[in-house]
Amino acid sequence: METALWWVRNDARLHDNAALDAAAAADELLPVAVVDPREYGEQAYGGRHSFDFEKTGRYRARFQRETAADLRESLADAGSTLLVREGRPADVLPEVAAAVDADAVHYQALPAPEERAAARAVVSALADAGVRTQSHWTYTLHHVADLPAGIDGIDDTFTPFRQSVERDSRVREPVPEPELPEPPDLGRLGGDPGSFPTLDELGLDRPSYDDRGVLAFEGGETAGLDRLEAYVWEGDHLREYKWTRNGLLGAEYSSKLSPWLAAGCLSPRYVKRAVDRYEDERVSNDSTYWLLFELRWRDFMAFQTAKHGGQFFARDGIREREDIDWADPGSDPTARERFERWKRGETGVPFVDANVRELNETGYMSNRGRQNVASFLANSLRIDWRRGAAYFETKLVDYDPGSNYGNWAYVAGVGNDSRNSYFDIVEQARNYDEDGEYVRHWLPELRGLPPAYVHEPWEMDREEQAAYGVVLGEDYPEPMIDLEASYEAFR
Repeated sequence: METALWWVRNDARLHDNAALDAAAAADELLPVAVVDPREYGEQAYGGRHSFDFEKTGRYRARFQRETAADLRESLADAGSTLLVREGRPADVLPEVAAAVDADAVHYQALPAPEERAAARAVVSALADAGVRTQSHWTYTLHHVADLPAGIDGIDDTFTPFRQSVERDSRVREPVPEPELPEPPDLGRLGGDPGSFPTLDELGLDRPSYDDRGVLAFEGGETAGLDRLEAYVWEGDHLREYKWTRNGLLGAEYSSKLSPWLAAGCLSPRYVKRAVDRYEDERVSNDSTYWLLFELRWRDFMAFQTAKHGGQFFARDGIREREDIDWADPGSDPTARERFERWKRGETGVPFVDANVRELNETGYMSNRGRQNVASFLANSLRIDWRRGAAYFETKLVDYDPGSNYGNWAYVAGVGNDSRNSYFDIVEQARNYDEDGEYVRHWLPELRGLPPAYVHEPWEMDREEQAAYGVVLGEDYPEPMIDLEASYEAFR
């Protein structure tokens, strides 16, 4: 009689899950989710130039709680259960293994340093207890073992990486959902399977859904599969993805699959299989390719974190740039005041403020918005880019270590494919929000402004401000900086 544990990490799904499939080969199986207190509340960033920030905010915590509830229901339908415990995984898992006399623990391998350190601690603790461990790579589209040059041989520029995996790698078929054996007796664990902590218990406010948001993101495999079905098949939006993906309003301008991919509720290989079937049954075009292109960008950032480790998250980045004089909100009062205004969406630059307020009120922001907001903080204000990336880590419902920090470092000029460029925010706003609909959506105080001024209210004279009911410094902030001067300083 062999008993196995499945340590649930960012793979909360029954479909295409190699860790679950391997664990299900045992006679008894106990899935275990561990709520690590180090992932919540004020935590140190770590490394050189560290600072404290809130690790996980209310939107992602709610999504995690919903994900755990959905997984428990799916496991129950399959004749299993989900044990939830709070504590450090290296403490919890050996205790659970001893209580049920487990022989093996199967778990998902993750690429980022914190997650790898947690896994090493678990493996060491279980080895001391005489319990076998086995990791499984389930997070990316391409399996790590199928990379043409391995982790260390990955080019630090995306295009050569993409070309190499498209030419010389393969995407494995999804693993079938296994039949699950019964769980062991939980009597020695008190018989209580436990539950994910409430937001109150985590010290977080409970968010209500803001109907201005693009989508009500609900955690769990069930909701993730439903979203894939709705976007690809019911709405038939995939055929237009490349041309609509830079949109700002509405549920259908992009796939919105990122929260479920980040939490592991959706397998990227399962998404690819849906795209392949769509190409066979409906249309194959630039848009269907582009969704796979974006999945490979996600892969690229994940593998980059595995390659570079902590340096990927350092202030000087993988380029080890020490020539940038970053302003530190921890020691510089001006930088602190500017950073706080940026976080509140009160910079006086409408396109920046609208995007930040969407993030604050919903936990989500478009890719186009993320790039512009990051460029304003890192390139126009020259505030330590990691502060902004850490704020995104707190707020985003779809936070993913590699994608978040990698894209911030890219924009800040210290990461991959960096071209030392900046975003002209007003030009971007006019290109992607030509009539100002998005800005007015999130900045109701600017609803009276015509397109000529909605992105540049500082261009109004006092009479025009009074006529439109938007007096700068009273109804809406004066811009904290001169954008054109900041671009010139950057250049």
